Amino acid sequence: MTASPQSKPLHLRLPATSANLGPGFDAVGLAMALYLTIDATVAEDFHIDATGRDAGLCANLENNLILTTYMDVLAVCGILAPALHLQLHNEIPLGMGCGSSASALLAGILLANHFGNLNWTAQQILEEACRREGHPDNVAACYLGGMTISSITKDGLVTATCGQDLNWNLLLALPTASLSTKKARALLPAHYSREDAVANIQATALLVAAFAQGRSELLRTAMQDRLHQPYRAKASPLLPLLLPLSENPAVLGVALSGAGPSVLLIAGNPFPAALDDSIRQAAHDPGLEIVHTTISTGVIQS
Repeated sequence: MTASPQSKPLHLRLPATSANLGPGFDAVGLAMALYLTIDATVAEDFHIDATGRDAGLCANLENNLILTTYMDVLAVCGILAPALHLQLHNEIPLGMGCGSSASALLAGILLANHFGNLNWTAQQILEEACRREGHPDNVAACYLGGMTISSITKDGLVTATCGQDLNWNLLLALPTASLSTKKARALLPAHYSREDAVANIQATALLVAAFAQGRSELLRTAMQDRLHQPYRAKASPLLPLLLPLSENPAVLGVALSGAGPSVLLIAGNPFPAALDDSIRQAAHDPGLEIVHTTISTGVIQS
C-alpha cells in the first residue's frame, strides 16, 4: 500500500516547550514562542534544507527524528512513506530541555498523518506522540500551546490548557553543554518522602492556579520543587546559581527547563533591561546566552 503522491504540501510550525516548571514533574508543560518551522513536499528522494539554530544537525538525514518517526508511523500502518523534501527553519535549542525532541517527534507524526492520509484526530495524534515520547508534558504543550497539564489514565490521555494569553516574559539561560533526558532521569531517586511529595502536590496546585488566573504573585512559591531539581543540580550547575534570583523583584519564578540544563526565568511585562546582566552575574558567566521569548499557542498546520 502506498500513500497518494498527489498529497498537497504541508506547512507546520511547532513551538518549543519547557516542561515541569518546577514541581509539575511529567505533568506540566509550557509552549514558548521559539519555533520549528517545516514546509514539506513530496519528492523523488528525501532531502532537508535547514536554516537557523543547529542547521547542520537538523539537515542530517541519518537518525533524523522527524523522518524516522514519519516513516515508522506509516510503516506500522502498512504504508510505504513517500520521499519528502523538507524546508526547515529551527529556533529551538537542541538538548537543552526546551522540547526539541518533542517538536521533532510530533512533526514526524503530523507529516505521516498528512502524507499518509491517515485522518487521525487530535486525540489520536497526541496519544501516539505521548506513547513514543514516554511522557506527555512536552508533546501535549507543543500541540495544544499555553500551559498544558497532562495525565495518562486507563482510558487514555487527558489534557487541559490555560494561560495562553498571559503576557509574562520568558527568559531562557542556555549553558554551552547539553544534557540528554535519559541521563537526567537517571539522576532521580526511586523513592521520595511523603513530605516532599506533599510539598510538590501543593506547589503544583498553586502553579496551575497561577496560570489559570494570571496570578503572577503565586509563581515564586509555586515553582519550587523537591522531586527532580535537587537531584539534577550537579548535571545542571546553572540551576543552583540562578535559583536565588527568584528573590529579585523583577523575577516571578525560576525553574529548570525540562530536564535541563537550561534554566527558565519568568518575568513580568515590562521587565528591567538590567535583568540580563543580573542573570549573567549570578551565573558568573558574562557570555551566557539568554533567549527572550513569550508564551505561545500550539501547533499551526496548513
